[in-house]
Amino acid sequence: MSLSFRGGSRLPKLLLVLLPLLYGIFLAGQEWRFRQALGRDLSVLSNPPVAPVRDLPNVQAVATVLGLAPEGAHAPSAEPITLQASFVADQGLSRALLADAAGPRIYQVGERLPGGSVLRRVEASHVMLWRNGREERLALQHAVKPLLRRLELEDGRHAALHSSQYLRPVAGQSE
Repeated sequence: MSLSFRGGSRLPKLLLVLLPLLYGIFLAGQEWRFRQALGRDLSVLSNPPVAPVRDLPNVQAVATVLGLAPEGAHAPSAEPITLQASFVADQGLSRALLADAAGPRIYQVGERLPGGSVLRRVEASHVMLWRNGREERLALQHAVKPLLRRLELEDGRHAALHSSQYLRPVAGQSE
């Protein structure tokens, strides 16, 4: 299929030049009108709307809920109990030996104590109790008398390194 024009006609050549030229003028006019409308539609706001400022949460309350506090900031416990030993283990299996008027008893994390507080956390040197909506610290009671004592040398003499009592084998049948 071929499109043929008459040989002597200049109209097709003129249309090939004139059609893109007219289309270019049309597009330039569209661009000019768009830019004019863009400039008119922009309005400058003298007082931009102010976003309401939200109050920040109480940082101390958030830290307390998460169990965070500066070292030494916890109040001493008012519970009538003493911490005699603490057994620290992984995964919430820690326990504490607490003594009250009824005697010593081992408590696990999460258990309620006789005074109404809850054992919250067990550390090597103290336990944390939750009482009346706040955390309290109960420190480990140190023994008054040390478990080990130093062997003193008396009057320059050397201490006896052996006992005066010996275990002696008993004559008889052996196993």
